[in-house]
Amino acid sequence: MEERSYQVQEAVRLIGVESHVLRYWEEELGITVGRTKQGYRLYSEENIRLFRQVKELKEQGIGLKAIRLLLGGTADGGMTGRDRLMESLTQTGTPQWVCATVKTPDQPIPEYYPAGLIVALDCVQDPGNLGTILRTADAMGACGLLLGEGCADPYAPKPLRAAMGSIYHIPVWQGNLENEAARLAAQGFTLVCGHLKGTDVLPEPGEKCVLVIGNEGNGVSDAIAAQCEKYRLPMYGFAESLNASVAAGILIYELARKMRG
Repeated sequence: MEERSYQVQEAVRLIGVESHVLRYWEEELGITVGRTKQGYRLYSEENIRLFRQVKELKEQGIGLKAIRLLLGGTADGGMTGRDRLMESLTQTGTPQWVCATVKTPDQPIPEYYPAGLIVALDCVQDPGNLGTILRTADAMGACGLLLGEGCADPYAPKPLRAAMGSIYHIPVWQGNLENEAARLAAQGFTLVCGHLKGTDVLPEPGEKCVLVIGNEGNGVSDAIAAQCEKYRLPMYGFAESLNASVAAGILIYELARKMRG
């Protein structure tokens, strides 16, 4: 059976848009339509189906650039185009066809911090380190993560992947760490930080403890270190230092173990 073709007026009626809109979509999406001998446009049934699909996507608020990726720039709407669309929306090599636009939560700093172990980060800039520390803090029962100025964004893709869902389990506060350290000390928290000038005896954390992890290159700032009990993590091999997230993992575990008796 021969496929039917439609002139512009019929196509406009079937699709429900103006003729100039159809021409614009043709150009922007690279959709080829037929022509009569006189040069007038002829729309196939496949063209009509495709333009109806474009209209539905536009009504859902999807832009033509995304629609072009979705359709693959052709009339077949194959998987290649959809794969490119997902690739443009995500930053993973093998996306799982689920993505969303969400509002990041606003976690106000509490007037009184909850008792327990709080992990504070002083200008930890590597996103992978931040996410890994958050995951470790969650696993060891910490009651919150406090980020000072200059830290990586905890809601960026890499920290979220590294945290493996822990961002949903414990609060993440952000503020001026020097000021908050003073407030925490006033509320009865023991402040502990890893430091090259520290002792090799881990302080007793009590029931309320803050562990401060410093910047990957410079460590804990002097102003904050002055408010902490300093501990030097002993090392028995030839390496001069540990990755920030590794050192944090060891200290979080040891402090959590002490606090749980």
